Amino acid sequence: MKKLFLIIPFYIFAITSNAQTIVSEPEIGEAETEMVQTPIAIIPEPVSVLKKAGSFTLPENVSILTTRKEGLKQSIAFLSERITTATGKFVSTVTQANHPTIKLILNSQEDAQLGAEGYKLNVNPTQVVITANKPAGIFYGVQSFIQLFPSEIESKELVNNVKWKAPCVDVIDYPKLGWRGLMFDVARHYFTKQEVKQFIDAMVRYKFNLLHLHLTDDEGWRIEIKGLPKLTEVGAWSVKKVGTFGDFTPPAANEPRTYGGFYTQEDIKELVQYAQDRFVNILPEIDVPGHSLAVIASYPELSCTPEAVNYKVRSGEKIMDWSRGAPPLALVDNTLCPANEKVYSFLDTVLTQVAQLFPFEYIHMGGDEAPHNFWEKNEQVKQLMQREGLKTIPQVQAYFEKRVEQIVISKGKKFMGWDEILEGGVSPTAAVMSWRGMKYGIQAANEKHNVVMSPTDFAYLDYMQADVSTEPRVYASLRLNKVYQFNPVPASVNPQYVIGGQANLWTEQVYNIRQVEYMIWPRAFAISESVWSPADKKNWTNFIDRTEQHFKRLDQAETKYSPAIYDPIINVRRSADRQLMVDLTPEIDGLDIYYSFDNSSPDRFYPKYTTALQVPKDASMMRIITYRGKDVVGRLISIPVSDLQKRTK
Repeated sequence: MKKLFLIIPFYIFAITSNAQTIVSEPEIGEAETEMVQTPIAIIPEPVSVLKKAGSFTLPENVSILTTRKEGLKQSIAFLSERITTATGKFVSTVTQANHPTIKLILNSQEDAQLGAEGYKLNVNPTQVVITANKPAGIFYGVQSFIQLFPSEIESKELVNNVKWKAPCVDVIDYPKLGWRGLMFDVARHYFTKQEVKQFIDAMVRYKFNLLHLHLTDDEGWRIEIKGLPKLTEVGAWSVKKVGTFGDFTPPAANEPRTYGGFYTQEDIKELVQYAQDRFVNILPEIDVPGHSLAVIASYPELSCTPEAVNYKVRSGEKIMDWSRGAPPLALVDNTLCPANEKVYSFLDTVLTQVAQLFPFEYIHMGGDEAPHNFWEKNEQVKQLMQREGLKTIPQVQAYFEKRVEQIVISKGKKFMGWDEILEGGVSPTAAVMSWRGMKYGIQAANEKHNVVMSPTDFAYLDYMQADVSTEPRVYASLRLNKVYQFNPVPASVNPQYVIGGQANLWTEQVYNIRQVEYMIWPRAFAISESVWSPADKKNWTNFIDRTEQHFKRLDQAETKYSPAIYDPIINVRRSADRQLMVDLTPEIDGLDIYYSFDNSSPDRFYPKYTTALQVPKDASMMRIITYRGKDVVGRLISIPVSDLQKRTK
């Protein structure tokens, strides 16, 4: 066997997306045992991973060699920071060395396979080499390399007694889509400049490259516009309310409007540069003509409705009636007036400055959920319809959208809106972000509009991801398993026009950055894989294995995330004889569920769930906990029987 041991370390093993470790004969040797024990858990799943024998160990002095530093500053800084912080090892950057620890190489001759964001990562026992055509590829290669180390590499402080080893691998990787986005709603609740940077730092770890900033809404205007001071003096501030958004009592006149904030133009420039350094573009969204109460509270003359002089920035009180579906009936008129020329002058001023601040080619102009009931009875709108030959209110909005697009184009930018802009007719050059399912995106792409897929049924990260007893109630649910099924380029679409995909985090019920993290992770893992990895690499079981490895990383990084995959899906129903029944369904394999109805807290010695439970007649509380073997993995979930009964109505 000794001769075999000498040969095998140089043999290359292939790994499929379904198997991240190699099973080898127990007597082969120490190097192979190490190899078996080291899982490869890169997210998003690379195009190709070849695992080799042996492992790379960080030396006490780590040298990073690059002959061209243009664009590599952030990759070097990230590598150095991760290594020095967690391991305490010394890191230096060199331009020449006989045998550097890590080589970052920009190809002198382009590798057509890799494109602008692809990379090759070669980890050998004594050296790591990352090659790419462009600096972005090096940056993403660095992210994958760091993910090969033990989870403690994510620590914010020195960690002792860890073997800083990474398995030897050859990785070839490049993205499926060029637009890989996350939308962050900073309008419903203001998040500081530092928190936006924190969001950027988190998203790039998983190879997202587009931050969609939702900057304006009924609850706040978040960007300084010179010459329009009331947008931030009035429009950025509301009354602080805590609880269930949308159900708040209307603020009293004497309640202070001190909750909120905005970004100065210098702040925006700083954020744009911070993002660009990390290969992220920022897409600004100015949401019009609906969702504009903050504008109208600031400048009521932009409304069709005389009562607008009394309007205030929304603090979470009810302003829409959704009982009849979309579009909603507005209780207050939160729309800009499409028949008022002052609106277009206002938008010209705003977009002149937005276009100068954001170098990205697109500006998103919203267009969603605009209520029509105030327009329908407005004389100015009726005159506009007669003058322009418009037959329907959707055509009125289409008139508005086309005029707004011309303003956007006049600033040297491309126009994008939510899929409602398709209603009533839209300019051939408008790009569409499809949120009401996939069908509008498919329609738009097949009509040769550029499309970004961000459908509610796969990519709305404000939806609940666990039982309502464990997190803030929102009107819909979206579990991780469903998110993982997201395919932004379905077979029925013209793929040439699907420029990307993204997930959206609306923040009505998200009050702080910790809850942002909870809502994003791990669902954004699934989104990253949907927009980066080849479709044939998708495998739920393997993805969950890697997700659990990344939970350890998030723990080390002190990043909050949802453990909902360990909680059962709870369905309540009535049997034929009207008995209250509870079905408990695990989201992942290998879990055991235990329960009680006697008001005590169950453990693994309590009854184990095997089939639908009939709730005892006099029970007042159901408690559930999930184990894997002897270890608790799920949260203790306590639900009053009265709440269970309400779920059947």
